Amino acid sequence: MIEAAPAATTAGAPPLLRVENVVKHFAIGAGFIGHAVVHAVDGVDLVVNTGETLGLVGESGSGKSTLGRVIVQLYPATSGHVYFKDVDLTKVRGEKLRRIRQQMQMIFQDPYASLNPRMAVGDIIAEPLHNFGLARGKAAEKRVQETMRVCGLNPNFINRYPHEFSGGQRQRIGIARALVLNPSFIVADEPVSALDVSIQAQIVNLMEDLQDRFHLTFLFIAHDLSVVHHMSDRIAVMYLGKIVEVGATAEVRDRPLHPYTKVLESSVPVPDPDLEMARRPILLTGEIPSPVNPPSGCRFHTRCPIAQQICSEVEPPLERKSEWPRFCSGFPWTPTCMPRIRRWPIAKGSSPCPIRAMSCSARASRSW
Repeated sequence: MIEAAPAATTAGAPPLLRVENVVKHFAIGAGFIGHAVVHAVDGVDLVVNTGETLGLVGESGSGKSTLGRVIVQLYPATSGHVYFKDVDLTKVRGEKLRRIRQQMQMIFQDPYASLNPRMAVGDIIAEPLHNFGLARGKAAEKRVQETMRVCGLNPNFINRYPHEFSGGQRQRIGIARALVLNPSFIVADEPVSALDVSIQAQIVNLMEDLQDRFHLTFLFIAHDLSVVHHMSDRIAVMYLGKIVEVGATAEVRDRPLHPYTKVLESSVPVPDPDLEMARRPILLTGEIPSPVNPPSGCRFHTRCPIAQQICSEVEPPLERKSEWPRFCSGFPWTPTCMPRIRRWPIAKGSSPCPIRAMSCSARASRSW
């Protein structure tokens, strides 16, 4: 029988997961210019509290999936620390690390490639039980069937193969495989990006129900901000290996500070034809720079419409920007950036935001 994990701890308790200055570089083959390094993740700090869902958003190539894999130690960190329940995973090896992994699982992005086509669904879901010696034989089969039922799958289909299921059903199989060990923390790596909209809603609702029932903690990685808004308690925005903004979902959605966050929010369609036709989305020029040779200073300055000279020279730190636990990277405003800020799309009737610990990458109005 699947049992619920311990309920969320009270306020003030230590976080379940802490990521401190994590770096992950990949060396690529030698060529005419010698060895090169892909800066996939570069100095990331994150905190995930027990029972919450932290949404991690950003463009393709920003390092989201790599960070998720480093957290569960599928990739070793180049440097930095990952603390899970105050245990530094970067220092743990062998059997101890394997036992810790029982408490932290991952839902992979591709429901087609993440399942072994030569294994029956019952064997796929039961494999973690066998690996950790938790159940075998009839006991394992009973637990697998119960997990399938919880995840909305017919428990009588344990002898079927992955190709006999739809995309949404395959993703449910991936969720069941992660859930069968009764973990306390799950990294969901874009679990709905390969599914159509109606199936996305079913999977998101299933994950929310499972979180409430089993007191799960999620790191929810996604591109679609509308899904992240619905699913997450807090949002972290990632660009080219760096976290540029972190805050409560409502704050980031309604009052984004960093220009990149504003662009991402602008890309979310409005479910009203008249408003959608009237609004002017913020468009960026150019592609995300290569992680092999990232820009100096602020990594967004090559595409930022309000970039200043200092942005290309000094990297802005991730700092607290309000009385709430809200963080954003940016420099103080200067008079030279004001004319360019006014050229950003501002809706009629909007008013400038109150000045608090503002930065040049802070919002100029509530509408963009």
